[in-house]
Amino acid sequence: MMGPAHSLSGAAAWLGVGAAAGAAGHPMPWPVVVVGALICAGAALAPDLDHKAATISRAFGPLSRGLCEVVDNISHAVYKATRMKGDARRSGGHRTLTHTWLWAVLVGAGMSVLAVQGGRWAVLAILFVHMVLAIEGLLWRAARVSSDVLVWLLGAASAWILAGVLDQPGNGSHWLFTDPGQGYLWLGLPIVLGALVHDIGDALTVSGCPIMWPIPIGRKRWYPVGPPKGMRFRAGSWVELKVLMPVFTLLGGIGGLTALGFL
Repeated sequence: MMGPAHSLSGAAAWLGVGAAAGAAGHPMPWPVVVVGALICAGAALAPDLDHKAATISRAFGPLSRGLCEVVDNISHAVYKATRMKGDARRSGGHRTLTHTWLWAVLVGAGMSVLAVQGGRWAVLAILFVHMVLAIEGLLWRAARVSSDVLVWLLGAASAWILAGVLDQPGNGSHWLFTDPGQGYLWLGLPIVLGALVHDIGDALTVSGCPIMWPIPIGRKRWYPVGPPKGMRFRAGSWVELKVLMPVFTLLGGIGGLTALGFL
């Protein structure tokens, strides 16, 4: 799937979680609904950190381009070191290490620890990165014709404002995790969810996605999980643009209204 569909599916997924959390007796304060949806939208682009032509590669200029190249090389090295006899030879690392459940969990856990241990500036950094990615994904047409600096300024302003809102009593800094010292521990959840939603979206495409690594399936450790081939589509095809994106928008709207108590 392409960047806009990934981001839209990430936002819709968090809004759906918000509706489910309310039904389960853990309603989200409205800032958690909004911030979580934006973080999840941004995090849904992050697995493509192994692809030098992806949206995330240009989101932070030379820094993200260089990081993408490093991650691509590391992912390729891990693939070569762990592949089994049934896994094909590859010349790059795209859709390998960063497209797995293990990567999603480790990155989300790392962000939670950073948010708890690093204080306000760590929270601001996490919000800034994901706000920029959310802008690039959800507003991709506008972001492409805007300067990078303008997108970064919008991301920084959004992060500052939203962090201030979350810091207010009852606005969600301690949502779900209420013990002392657990403020913002929940920030890792939309990051994990965004990465997994990205992987599921890629699994629907022709190439599939090795979500289950390092668990072997048959003779493959990098088994490309996906539906039957007749049900798959090419990234950027009419199925993604004309069917899935409207569906994500509709489901996200219903989930958001339910999470906020309007339905």
